Amino acid sequence: MDTAEFVQRGSTIVDRLSTTQAAPPWQLVVGTGVVALILVLFRPTWRILRNAVTIAHEGGHAFTALLTGRRLNGIRLHSDTSGLTVSSGKPYGLGMILTMAAGYPAPALLGLGYAALLGAHRITLMLWLTIALLLVLLLKIRNWYGLLSLLVTGGVVFAVSWFGSDTTQAALAYAASWFLLLAAVRPVIELQRNRAHEPNSDADQLAHLTRIPGLLWVLTFAAIALCSLVLGARLLLADVSAPQAIVAAGPLQVVR
Repeated sequence: MDTAEFVQRGSTIVDRLSTTQAAPPWQLVVGTGVVALILVLFRPTWRILRNAVTIAHEGGHAFTALLTGRRLNGIRLHSDTSGLTVSSGKPYGLGMILTMAAGYPAPALLGLGYAALLGAHRITLMLWLTIALLLVLLLKIRNWYGLLSLLVTGGVVFAVSWFGSDTTQAALAYAASWFLLLAAVRPVIELQRNRAHEPNSDADQLAHLTRIPGLLWVLTFAAIALCSLVLGARLLLADVSAPQAIVAAGPLQVVR
């Protein structure tokens, strides 16, 4: 790619960030949702793509820590799809509670935000906001696997948004939104299933901080995930209408 083509492509993207894009065909919207559901339910793909959920989860902890005035020390992402976000500040109080509670709702709320942007036909803006968020997280990553995960994820989004056709960009954008909305439910189920073996889970740490039982925190996470899924699906499917059947008919005959 020469300099002129690079500048032209960059100008095109800048223009598209401030404008809306055409709604994709209903087959793409529905198809990406079906594919996302399969990816979440099929265990081999879930083991790989759960890394994206972990990025959103730890990002929720990290951004909430900053918003509540805590000092963000670092983020780690591990090959078993677990993660760790370390922040400094009072080990109690509202800031600590919000930071601890932000992890499990983050993928669902991010997926809902994506759905809102896509419902407003802001496909390019959604993709480049994703790149910006990943770059911010990249500044605080503290291990090699985490660095690789962010670079691969960001690289895919950048490549599609820079080189991909409108259809390819729409496919990635809708697939990402559907995936986060659907995938946000499964870690909550896993959380409750594993609480007996993981006494330091987010729900149990919140129970210690607030005296609210851990099960109620799990139910809260589940409610947020399910409500986000319903609202997000409505936004994504807003422009979808059933294809009109074309029926060839002859002159109307009235039989008496």
